[in-house]
Amino acid sequence: MDGYALEVEGLVRKFGDLTAVDGISFTVNRGEIFGFLGPNGAGKTTTINMLCTLLAPTAGRARVNGYDVQAQKNEVRESIGLVFQDPSLDDRLTANENLDFHAVIYAVPARERERRKREVLEMVDLLNRADDLVITYSGGMKRRLEIARGLLHNPRVLFLDEPTIGLDPQTRKHIWEYIEEMKRREDTTIFLTTHYMEEAEHCERIAIIDHGRIIALDTPDNLKDMVGGDVIRLKTGDDAKAEEQLRARFDVNILEERDCLCFEVGRGEEFIPRLFQELDVPILSVSLHRPTLDDVFLKLTGREIRDEEADDLAGMRIAARVRPPFAR
Repeated sequence: MDGYALEVEGLVRKFGDLTAVDGISFTVNRGEIFGFLGPNGAGKTTTINMLCTLLAPTAGRARVNGYDVQAQKNEVRESIGLVFQDPSLDDRLTANENLDFHAVIYAVPARERERRKREVLEMVDLLNRADDLVITYSGGMKRRLEIARGLLHNPRVLFLDEPTIGLDPQTRKHIWEYIEEMKRREDTTIFLTTHYMEEAEHCERIAIIDHGRIIALDTPDNLKDMVGGDVIRLKTGDDAKAEEQLRARFDVNILEERDCLCFEVGRGEEFIPRLFQELDVPILSVSLHRPTLDDVFLKLTGREIRDEEADDLAGMRIAARVRPPFAR
């Protein structure tokens, strides 16, 4: 157990007749970027709230940094950082003032405070805006400041609940540059929830969760290997003849017949040159589609991840915030 930053066994959370989290078990290694991938309402936020001591489990157990989330709540809270899904900055204060308030709550020694503030602001590229009111910040800047605030007290585990939700793709990319730099510099364990496929690709391991249950857990590459080979889409001057040759010469199965020929092969980048050499019909276009995490979810559940605007009860917002370490 000492080797894990998080250990979860049979964790359950019910809201009345609704089972939001249904007996999940997993471990997270120290220094790992670990992701919970799933649609809204799958139980991601409910899980993170239990791990951060904001919700009591209905059943099961969990330890964070070796501390039991029910019996040692204050120790858990002292050792973690948390970036909520909803904004939680005071936009009437400057970035420095927001960080000062957080430093006082977490009892960061005064002699270390200025150094830590400078380090985290520099990391998220906000040092030159430290004395500006947060209300003047863009959405991406506010998210970066929240991440900096979550790191200020040197947490051993940082929880990020949908860290880039509502941000444009370019800003999401920049946020992830800061997260990866932070992980490299601080050696912090990062546990995040997301429903963005491209975001999950940054994780070292991913647990796919749906309807409160973990349905797969592995590295992104291993999960994608579950789907099969690369998918090739082909348009030719005579698709009927091309299909006949594909079946006879290459022993492939046509997956679908729409406006093109679609089939699955291993090592697609090596297979395409053979098509041009051996197919006796003109090739008009060819494209290679590698399996994605969306394909994995589709294979496991029979549907794509739902991109809903709001969680149902399973992912309801928790108004409570982490109590300061001195609030015994």
